Amino acid sequence: MGNGGRGKSEEGALRRRAILFSIPLSLFPLPLARLSVRLAEAFAERGGELVLVGGVVRDLLLQASSPHDLDFATSASPRGTEAALRAAGCAAIFTIGEKFGTIGGIFPEGQVEITTYRAEAYVPGSRKPAVAFGRSLHDDLARRDFTINAIALDPRTGTLHDPFDGRADLERGLVRAVGTPRERFSEDPLRLLRAVRFASRLGFAIEPATAEAICEAAAALGTISRERVRDELDRLLLGPAPARGVRLLCDLGLADHSLPDVPKLRGMEQETGRHKDVFSHTLQVLDRTPPRLALRWAGLLHDIAKPITKHVEAGKVTFHGHDHKGARMARRILGELHQPAELIDRVERLVGLHLRANAYAGEWTDSAVRRIVREVGDELIEDLLALSRADVTTGRIERRQAIARSVAELERRIQELRQQEDIAKLTSPLDGLELMQLFGRGPGPWIKPIKDELTELVIDGELGAQDKPAAEVIARRLYAELGLEAMPDARAARRGAQ
Repeated sequence: MGNGGRGKSEEGALRRRAILFSIPLSLFPLPLARLSVRLAEAFAERGGELVLVGGVVRDLLLQASSPHDLDFATSASPRGTEAALRAAGCAAIFTIGEKFGTIGGIFPEGQVEITTYRAEAYVPGSRKPAVAFGRSLHDDLARRDFTINAIALDPRTGTLHDPFDGRADLERGLVRAVGTPRERFSEDPLRLLRAVRFASRLGFAIEPATAEAICEAAAALGTISRERVRDELDRLLLGPAPARGVRLLCDLGLADHSLPDVPKLRGMEQETGRHKDVFSHTLQVLDRTPPRLALRWAGLLHDIAKPITKHVEAGKVTFHGHDHKGARMARRILGELHQPAELIDRVERLVGLHLRANAYAGEWTDSAVRRIVREVGDELIEDLLALSRADVTTGRIERRQAIARSVAELERRIQELRQQEDIAKLTSPLDGLELMQLFGRGPGPWIKPIKDELTELVIDGELGAQDKPAAEVIARRLYAELGLEAMPDARAARRGAQ
């Protein structure tokens, strides 16, 4: 009974704190709120201060999301943090960031990271700060990038520490650098991209002095690793408004030093006399794609080769081969960003095939459906269809509707055929070993033409995938018609060598 009373009293106190600072409990789960208070009390008992900081406070004030993990800052040393974590019942402690003052802990309620207050001094020409631990929360907040990320919340009292008016910037919808913008960006140029990502994700404007400093410092992006640039671009593309982020990258000059091929799409007319250019179309496609990383990259790069393939023939603009050239460009662009090979391959294929579904005219026959699934790959077809749907941005309603019907019909037919067969595994009824036995020959280039033709007949529905007797008859005919007897095999090569 007593325990229940304490639980209700604790919940009531937490609720009052949340209401006082407009942080609804629906966005701050009660178990995490209780954990925050328990941790803060464990630190206080050892003479330390503990506050929630950064994105979790920002998002709670915006009522934007429910936190899963918690970030704290503390006046305690890393060793003091470890002691307080143990006292609070931490299940596991990890010290991978200890040299930077960060200690992590795992609780049943969630994961926490706690960093000792820092005042960082950046060495000119280096993005790596010389870390100095301190006991001042103000100094710790002063080293952060933007005012909206420089707010701290005391879990025990509900007090907000906001020395740089970050909450006012949240209300105004502004991304503003802490202190002097030029200094913040010279300390770490990756903040240039972070400003755009936050503006894109939150739907905020970038404060004029901050935007001016970004433009001036844009070239500094070239001094940081492509992996760090890549990670920020990935986060931006997976956000709720990727097109806005890409437009900001171009407007502020950052794309010239991170995605230099993208600004070249500006002013590139899709059709003579029409106002919508390739850049505007690309941004529409990007926003229309589901938030899957390869798909978002493919949406951004699907028309990337149009500037180098543009031709005007009889007053009509054409971009012949932009799909295949675009695929090669996508591989180069993503390779320069050191993207994983699997992602590069996936995006390259999507860009190279993005015209396939939308270019189809007429009804989708079984063989046409089987061919596109085999060409694209069963694991990629869903993304290709999503890209195809997103790519229909024409203002001509009848064309938009026709393409949408064709893609919808393809999707329906794929599902129907999948229920009947594994399309991706359709192949010749006779494998290479069976063909060698049939003709009494060794391996060699003579096998491929027969297997390819038998596979095509299976795809067209003219030959059963398991119909070996019929396949043997066809194979003998092809062997004679194509003059394959004259082609060498391994056995003949060995005899010649002897």
